[in-house]
Amino acid sequence: HPAETTHHSPQGAPASTLALIKAADARYPKRLPCALYCSIYSRRERREIMAAGERNESSAAAAAPLLAAARERKLCKEGCPGCRLDEINKSKTGIPYLNFFYVWVVCLCAALPIQSLFPYLYFMIRDLEVAKQEQDIGFYAGFVGAAYFLGRTISAVPWGIFADKYGRKPCIVISILSVIVFNTLFGLSTTYWMAIVTRGLLGLLCGILGPIKAYASEVCRKEHQALGISLVTSSRAIALVIGPAIGGFLAQPAKKYPNLFSEESIFGRFPYFLPCFVISVLAAGACLACIWLPETLHMYHDDKVEAIEEMEAQVADSTSEDRKAKQSGSCRMASTKNLLKNWQLMSAITLYCVFSLHDTAYLEIFSLWAVSSRKYRGLSFTSQEVGTVLAISGFGVLVYQLLIYPFLAKYAGLVKPFRSAAVCDKNILHQDTSLICLIYCTVPNACLFFQVLSILLLATYPFMANLYGVELKVLINIASLLKNMFAATITIACNILQNTAVAQEQRGVANGISVTLMSIFKAVAPAAAGIMFSWAQKNITGLFIPGDQILFWMLNMVSVIGLSLTFKPFFSMPSALK
Repeated sequence: HPAETTHHSPQGAPASTLALIKAADARYPKRLPCALYCSIYSRRERREIMAAGERNESSAAAAAPLLAAARERKLCKEGCPGCRLDEINKSKTGIPYLNFFYVWVVCLCAALPIQSLFPYLYFMIRDLEVAKQEQDIGFYAGFVGAAYFLGRTISAVPWGIFADKYGRKPCIVISILSVIVFNTLFGLSTTYWMAIVTRGLLGLLCGILGPIKAYASEVCRKEHQALGISLVTSSRAIALVIGPAIGGFLAQPAKKYPNLFSEESIFGRFPYFLPCFVISVLAAGACLACIWLPETLHMYHDDKVEAIEEMEAQVADSTSEDRKAKQSGSCRMASTKNLLKNWQLMSAITLYCVFSLHDTAYLEIFSLWAVSSRKYRGLSFTSQEVGTVLAISGFGVLVYQLLIYPFLAKYAGLVKPFRSAAVCDKNILHQDTSLICLIYCTVPNACLFFQVLSILLLATYPFMANLYGVELKVLINIASLLKNMFAATITIACNILQNTAVAQEQRGVANGISVTLMSIFKAVAPAAAGIMFSWAQKNITGLFIPGDQILFWMLNMVSVIGLSLTFKPFFSMPSALK
């Protein structure tokens, strides 16, 4: 230090500012500029510090709480909605049932437009008179089904950025409003292009898929986050039941319920408006519920706290502790960039995408095939009958996931086809993995086993066109239920493979990559399925086998491709499962 000078305070500096500067100096010793150091410490204080060779520990201990208090003010900033919710969660240790109920309703209303479309899509395209012949209906129907997923693929990342910057609640409200507006307009569509545009805009503006998962984990205490995430999943499972029922039973109401709806009414002139209107009414109720949804994003701007943090950051660069933190951050950044080079992860994501392509194409083909005419080897079902089959399948999958699947998973190690894996690995036990996921580390054997069953089951579908009456309805319901159960099991197995292929702190980014790629495949699937279905109906005879059998054979080929990807050298088992 230079020669001692008369002590004086910085020009116009209040006592609180001096205390904060001293607190920062106490935390990071010997980093203040010399002139500033001499101006804030008295001659006696400097002598004591120099004699000891380091900063006075007692003064550091006395000044350090000022920084802690500043951070506390940041964490509990008045007017910040995220801080307000954190304070509420600190004071209330119970489960926030009301907030969880709002989350569940919002997720349900966002998922219903997806599931309600398929029972009546064939009839809607037919009535829009865009197809020149009946065999072309599937071709045009595929693009309507793909429009929603294409819009969601484009907007998924921007909506995530919007939710991180402006809050989760605005994103949720805009998404629900888009359901109200564009789902209603879709039901009022009078032309094919109006249906395409409204469906695409619905997918583009309904950006709730990612933000609602973040919201469900932030609206509650940490110990209730698993329950919040499970509500998002369960609401979509319920949509598998309610959606097809709404679409199947409420489409064409003037024909099905002539005593209640006349041909001259709006529901007679727009036969597919009623299911869309009912869903829009439910969405309007969910939008009202959003009034009571608390915002979870922290939004504050404290200049004093930011100045302290900036000074801390500048001083911290030269300390060993912060060098380690910086190195750790650099490692995390490099690790994130290397996710795409993680072959274990990418092979699992590829499996997931292929199976998602197959499942979405199956749903499109099944809905078109079931309602098509017998002369094209269809089942001649009504939209009501298709809705019933899909609703029963959805309910069966829900029961399977809640009751049967946990029991199956518990004893999976005893099932011969599932080769046992090291399920007792300590790394797995200490990750946020449920008992179901833990026992189900017999993947990818689960993928292989259930995909083989799915292929065999799907091969029987063309022959069901030879059945009639009760026998047909019983068998098609059983087949559809089993097919959806196999698909649910494969999806869970793929999710386990993805999550065990990366460290816990990278799972958010890994799942983001997975959802984006999966949405692309789901956008392609309906269009490709519609084209395949139209071609099969045009070539029902004249080839070495009927066109409907070729259709399901081509669908099975996607499963075979997925099946082949579960073997080496393509597939790489995550180290946690070895």
